[in-house]
Amino acid sequence: MREIQKLLVSLTIITYSCYALDNGLARTPPMGWMHWERYRCITDCSKYPDECISEQLFKRTSDYLVSEGYADLGYEYIIIDDCWLEKTRDSATEKLVEDRERFPSGLKALADYIHGKGLKFGLYQDFGTQTCAGYPGVIKHMALDAQSFADWDVDYVKLDGCYADINEMDKGYPEFGRLLNRTGRPMVYSCSWPVYQEDKGKLPDYKALKEHCNLWRNWQDINDSLESVFKIMDYFSKNQDRIQPHAGPGHWNDPDMLILGNYGLSYDQSKLQMAVWSILAAPLIMSNDLKAVRPEIREILQNKHIIAVDQDPLGIQGRRLLLKKDIEVWSRPIIPVRTDGNHSYAVAFVSRRSDGAPYAINFRLNELNLVSEKGYIVTGLLAIN
Repeated sequence: MREIQKLLVSLTIITYSCYALDNGLARTPPMGWMHWERYRCITDCSKYPDECISEQLFKRTSDYLVSEGYADLGYEYIIIDDCWLEKTRDSATEKLVEDRERFPSGLKALADYIHGKGLKFGLYQDFGTQTCAGYPGVIKHMALDAQSFADWDVDYVKLDGCYADINEMDKGYPEFGRLLNRTGRPMVYSCSWPVYQEDKGKLPDYKALKEHCNLWRNWQDINDSLESVFKIMDYFSKNQDRIQPHAGPGHWNDPDMLILGNYGLSYDQSKLQMAVWSILAAPLIMSNDLKAVRPEIREILQNKHIIAVDQDPLGIQGRRLLLKKDIEVWSRPIIPVRTDGNHSYAVAFVSRRSDGAPYAINFRLNELNLVSEKGYIVTGLLAIN
C-alpha cells in the first residue's frame, strides 16, 4: 500500500505579497463541495432519487456540510456543476432557466437555503454555445447571464470552455469577469480557460489569468482513481516553472476536486491527495457523498493542520523538489516566522514504489532546501487532528 508522510518543519518566513483580481475574494484557496466528479450528469430522479442533480441533493449536502463539521473548518461553498438547466432559454426573456422538475423552487430559493446555513452558493456555466453536457452556454448572452447570477445571489461562478473557440477566450473570459464585477455582487470567478487552450497546443497567458480570474483549471478533469491523481501531480511537477509563480492570494492554480470518500482511493492514498493538494495551495473542493464518507476519511478531510497548510496566508504554491528511488518530495514555504529570514516548510514524501514492504530511504536536509543553521522542529501532520 502506498504511504505518505507529512512533515511540518518549523523555521521562519519572509514577507510575501502578490497582486490579484481586484474583487477582494479568494485570498486563500476556496474550500467547499462540488457535484461533478461524484454525481456527473445524473438527471433521472425517478431512477436515482438520491443522486440526481436536483435541489434536494444540494440541500442535503448543505445540511451535512454543517452537521458533520466541515463548515466549521472552512468548507463553505456548495457548487452546482453542469446539468442544472433546461435545454433552452426562456423564449420571451432569453434568460437561463433552471430545470423546472429538478429545481422546482428555483435557484434563488436554493441560494437562500444555502445562505441560511451560513454557506455560500456556486454555479456553473460555459463560455461556449453549449455547456459540456449540451445545455445553453453564455455566448451572446454574457451580460444577461452575469446579471442572472447576481439576481440569484450566486457567490462563486465556474465558467467552463466546451463548444468555444480557444482564440476567443483571451478576450471573452476577462469580459465575463468584468460583467460579473459590474453587477455589484461579489462572486469568486473560476476559469477553465487554460485547460482548453493547452489541450489544443496554445500556451495560456498566465499574467492575464491572474489579472482576471480568482482560480483556473490547468489540466484535465480528475477521475476517481489514484492514476488520475498521479497524472495531475505529474502535470503540475513538469510545468511548475511555468505555472507556479502565478499562484497567490486571490489567484490560484486548480488541480481539480478532492475525491476522498468515493471508491477509487484507499485510506493511505486519500492521505496522499490531501497532503499534495495542500502543498499545491489548491482549492479544497470535495466531490463525494458526504453521508457515506467513512470516519477515517472524514478525519483526513478535516485535519485542521493540513487545512492550515493549504490555507497558509503567504499563498506560495509548493513544488516537487526531487524524485529519488521512486520517492517524490514536495515542499512549500509557510508561516511562522523567525528573525533569520528563513521560512517554515510543509514537506510531503510520496512513494510511487510498489514494494511489498515499507521502503527505507535517507535524505540530506540540503536536498530538501532546508539550510537553516538554527535547526528544525519536525511535526508529522497526518498523525494528529
